[in-house]
Amino acid sequence: MYLTDTHRQVREMARQFSQDVVRPAAEELDREERFPAEIYDQMGALGLFGIGVPEAHGGPGFDTLCYALVMEELSRGYSSVADQCGLVELISTLLVRHGTDGQREKWLLPVMTAQKRTAYCITEPEAGTDVSGIRTTAVKNGDGWILNGGKIWIHNAPVADVAFVLARTDKQAGRRGMSIFIVDLQSDGVERGPKEHKMGQRASQVGALTFTNVELSGEALLGDEGRGFHMMMSVLDKGRVGIAALAVGIGQAGLEAALEYAQQRKQFGSQIAEFQGVQWMLADMAKDIEAARLLVHSAAAAIDEGRDATKACSMAKCFAGDMAVTRTADAIQVFGGSGYIRGFEVERLYRDAKITQIYEGTNQIQRMIIARELIKHGARV
Repeated sequence: MYLTDTHRQVREMARQFSQDVVRPAAEELDREERFPAEIYDQMGALGLFGIGVPEAHGGPGFDTLCYALVMEELSRGYSSVADQCGLVELISTLLVRHGTDGQREKWLLPVMTAQKRTAYCITEPEAGTDVSGIRTTAVKNGDGWILNGGKIWIHNAPVADVAFVLARTDKQAGRRGMSIFIVDLQSDGVERGPKEHKMGQRASQVGALTFTNVELSGEALLGDEGRGFHMMMSVLDKGRVGIAALAVGIGQAGLEAALEYAQQRKQFGSQIAEFQGVQWMLADMAKDIEAARLLVHSAAAAIDEGRDATKACSMAKCFAGDMAVTRTADAIQVFGGSGYIRGFEVERLYRDAKITQIYEGTNQIQRMIIARELIKHGARV
């Protein structure tokens, strides 16, 4: 097996935490749509945030495969919790790669230890998949900047302390005219919209942020001016591996629930697990989950080995997201009418799975990326 002792140890730690702490709270968190601050505090103390942050910057220095293993195990417990882990990984990666010493000193450790809640602000009413449509602007003001605009459907917006905001700094420069700013959300001119009520992953808080003449110092600029789009793209591959692993965790939880129920439920005097129709569904679930898992691990290895990982990451995200939706639907089918009732785990898993086909780039966009890579580089492995 290609997993090292370190991989297995990290996976076991995440699995135990997920089983003991996350999963028992999932139904309540989903019902109440509550931000699980107490769970995140424990995750921060255990080092489950910022998996890939080098030891030199206060992190554990684990590889992308470790990150994928943690995301899957947390998602088996509750994908909203895994989603937070993915957000912190993205933000901490940006800080490590592009932040100044001062920015890392101010934000990195507090974000990794859950002392500070963070948000990554890209999406706007006219800019979703097409990031080039953003209208939020940052205009120079002496040594600093003035930020104006609005973002929607932002993860953690209702609860975040700090936001990493993609804004246009040169209206004429297209993708080269965007920059990322670190914004303290207690600043004058920042307004939060109401929390959105979502179909799934309901403990993951989502809302809008509006910026009206927000004054930023020069230190708020992350990296170089005009490099915001490129910095954002630089973490997308890792982000897609994370979402793919999260989808695998949802699928795995669905399979485990369906298998247990099929071995308990009796009809016509037999366990329904003895019926061929149910067996085929369980088999299809297991093979597709394992295929998705291997795609995730292959994509993570490509990143860790410094290879071009774009196609592998898009394939993993697309396949795993589609798998999670299809196979949690199968899990509901195994449960029959019970699976359609609120409060049964498989009903929640089905709702949680759907977003994996949408965020970090819709699966339609992933197919476009895969095709583009095939046309550019050919089909040979």
